[in-house]
Amino acid sequence: MRRSLQRPEISEEFEALRDERWCREGSRQVESAIDAERFIERVGFAACLTDSRRPGPSLYVAVCGRRDAVMPRQVQKDPESSLTWQIKDEVVRRGQVYYGKLTRGKAMFIAPRMVRWFHAIWGVRRSDERKRLSPDARAILAVLRKEWEMATADLRAESGVVDRQAFTRAIDELQAAMIVVPSEVVYLPKFTYIWTLAVGRFPDALRTRAGRDVALREIARCFLEHAGMTVPGELARVTGLSRADAGLGNRALVVEGVATMPARGVYVIADGRGRVS
Repeated sequence: MRRSLQRPEISEEFEALRDERWCREGSRQVESAIDAERFIERVGFAACLTDSRRPGPSLYVAVCGRRDAVMPRQVQKDPESSLTWQIKDEVVRRGQVYYGKLTRGKAMFIAPRMVRWFHAIWGVRRSDERKRLSPDARAILAVLRKEWEMATADLRAESGVVDRQAFTRAIDELQAAMIVVPSEVVYLPKFTYIWTLAVGRFPDALRTRAGRDVALREIARCFLEHAGMTVPGELARVTGLSRADAGLGNRALVVEGVATMPARGVYVIADGRGRVS
């Protein structure tokens, strides 16, 4: 008879640490784009509109300022959802932190100091574009490399990718490859995104090569320093890494002495680090 394995729980000590670091407290909640940029820079990376039902730091949860924040079904009428959306748009326009849909279409903010490590995992080099990008994605990219910045409708027309679904798939593909990012959201006279090349905003980080093993370790380090501990599958869910890659990153921290592994798949920050101030 197969035994069910009980998932390890996050201790209250580390939940309190997360409350502080991830702005899950009313006294620390995010209220502006500048607050959001400071939050993202501090935690290294964060989701945009996820709530307490998914692990990891989230702009929406930070705007709510509480651990148990759950996004309502009618987000249009919810003031916290609306504020999060407004802050997201302003952060995108300011361009001080990286924003885009990465693996599995997950919209994430990345602090500038972490961009090189994410790019080492998900980025596509120019020499690999022909074999790794679809024809539609390459057509859009060719236009952006010529024009540098363009609204959705104009980009569809110029690239020849006029089908909406095909265009969306190609843009998501380019975002996941960390080549294209939204630079602005425009609502009048009609809603549209303005698209640009990511390298224009983060040239140094996206042109610096980094080893995959080092990148996995640094992404794991960034998460663990602010989470205190991580349980099986958590880092993978937060970042979009495979569980195997997340494990490689976490185990590298154990070898370095930054973390301990008290149980299979459970990693805890070493004593004296990551304590609640």
